[in-house]
Order: sequence, then C-alpha cells, then structure tokens
Amino acid sequence: MRRKDREVTGVENLLEIIQDCAVCRLGMADEGRPYVVPLNFGYEYRDDTLILYFHGAREGKKIDILKKNNYACFEMDTAHQPTRGDRACNYGFNYASIIGFGTVEFIEEKAEKVRALNLLMKHQTGEDRDFTYPEAGLQATAVYRLTAETFTGKRRS
Repeated sequence: MRRKDREVTGVENLLEIIQDCAVCRLGMADEGRPYVVPLNFGYEYRDDTLILYFHGAREGKKIDILKKNNYACFEMDTAHQPTRGDRACNYGFNYASIIGFGTVEFIEEKAEKVRALNLLMKHQTGEDRDFTYPEAGLQATAVYRLTAETFTGKRRS
C-alpha cells in the first residue's frame, strides 16, 4: 500500500468498515477484459477468514464469467465526505474502503444456501434471525461465496 498513513490495520477495524458498507463491487476477468458489478452482500469472519456472500439470478454474464474463472477482486467503500480547501489542490474526499481478492464458489446445498441468505439479510437489514424463503425462490436464486485470500483497508478522514 502506497499510503501507509491511511492503512487500516486490525481485523476489528477492517470488519467495522465492512459492516458500514451496503454494496460490494465484484471484479472479474472475462477473457482478459475487466467486468465489475455492484452487489448487496452478507459476510462472516470465521477461522481467521473473511467470507462474502452474494445472490442473484442463476443466469447472466456474471454467472457465465464466474463459471469460467472463479478468481475475483472485491471493493467496498463508505464514510464518503468531500472536504473543502482554499484552492483546488486542497479539496479532497474522506472515505473508508476495503479491497481484496479471493475465489468464488456456488452454493447448491439447501441448508447452506439458507444460512448464506440469512447472513446476507442480517447485513442488509440489521435483523439477526432466521428468515424463510419459498422453495421456488431458492431454486431460482444463485447463491455464492467469495473466500478472501487477502484484503486490506484504507481510510482518509
């Protein structure tokens, strides 16, 4: 990281940033071309590993790319605040962000799919409970997880 003065260290501090983010951008490579999509997500930090959970349609460009190449980059950011200055070069922008890399796996087993969706709902709603999902909805929905190999945080405030 070039700006060590902005690096966020400590898992607790990194997870605090993740908790504040509502959207995660998933970056993939499609035959050498980048493809990035914004996604709602859920997460857990288990056994010293960050795991992100996503859901969406079972078909489409993102699914096709991930089935060919399941290595992905992710980025999320929060705490956006422009700062003013007395001249153009003194203006800036405060933020907190996370960026990382990992592999994506599709979840097919029903109980694990429900668990992943509950983590996603917990993050998006703040409600820590078991939600119910219609069988047809579970079958029509792709649920996948990204297991992070690395992730770092950066903050300007």
